[in-house]
Amino acid sequence: MRDAIQQEEQNTMLLAESDGCAVWQLRNETGEGTVTCYTIFPGVELRFRDLHMTHCVCGKTDDRMRLTIEHCREGRMAYALGEGAFFYVSAGEMKLENGASCSQKLDLPSSHYHGLVVTLDPEQASRSLPNVMAGFSVTPAAILRRFALNGTPKVIACTEQVARIFEEMYRVPEKARISYFQIKILELLLALDSMTPPKENAAHPYFYKTQLEKTKAVRDFLAEHISENFTQEELSARFDFALTPMKTCFKAAYGTSIGAWLTDYRMNYAAEILLREKRRNIAEIAAQVGYDSASKFAAAFKKVKHMTPAEYRSACLLYTSP
Repeated sequence: MRDAIQQEEQNTMLLAESDGCAVWQLRNETGEGTVTCYTIFPGVELRFRDLHMTHCVCGKTDDRMRLTIEHCREGRMAYALGEGAFFYVSAGEMKLENGASCSQKLDLPSSHYHGLVVTLDPEQASRSLPNVMAGFSVTPAAILRRFALNGTPKVIACTEQVARIFEEMYRVPEKARISYFQIKILELLLALDSMTPPKENAAHPYFYKTQLEKTKAVRDFLAEHISENFTQEELSARFDFALTPMKTCFKAAYGTSIGAWLTDYRMNYAAEILLREKRRNIAEIAAQVGYDSASKFAAAFKKVKHMTPAEYRSACLLYTSP
């Protein structure tokens, strides 16, 4: 476990370790996060990732076959497929893969990610799982074969049953966490064994590195020119990025449309100004975030924050006053 986490991010610090659990802090120039690791059975590990950074650089891949099941609870994460291609895993999805094909290079476009990873060594796990439950016949190797995990990872929307299992793993009782995790991992394997694998023509969309770089450039440009307004056609021409791929890639990276992202960004920025500059005229703040009409700004602010700018300022000042 120790070696795996030290590979996952070079700048790491062990915060705590006891009873089969280790908590690591990850840190780089873009932020920090924690990875909480459990040894559940011989050959079976569970990690909870809570990350607030724009990327993680993981360890090198090897040729060992292993089943890796990753669930995204919040945020989104980009994985490299090789040859400059990437795909995203977003909230409510899981990624299944053979560990030998695991990219280990992770990009977090929203600088926010919460999820878990179950890793199973087929040889060790196939011996240890039946010792926990007599007659348990589902093996990691069978799941690898069922989902044809011999190359490209599979990103799949969680079924209701699988989503429930994952959610219960995030709310484990402290007293019996290892035993609880053991039961949940057995449940998860049974659920996967009964799932219908996605059809080949239903492959998860992927994007090229140049598209991701242009998408980030579009986002950064909009953030830096918050008081200005640009049509999506103008953005497409400015960044030499075809309109439909630009919109598709932006939504994959940030989970929402360009227009919705910009509105949220502007309203959050305006909310900071409302509190920081208490006497600043609301019409001036509206102009600073790209609105030539105070009433349109107030309507947009209320849609995002569920109160008008004046109400927001008054409520926050009342809450923070001594």
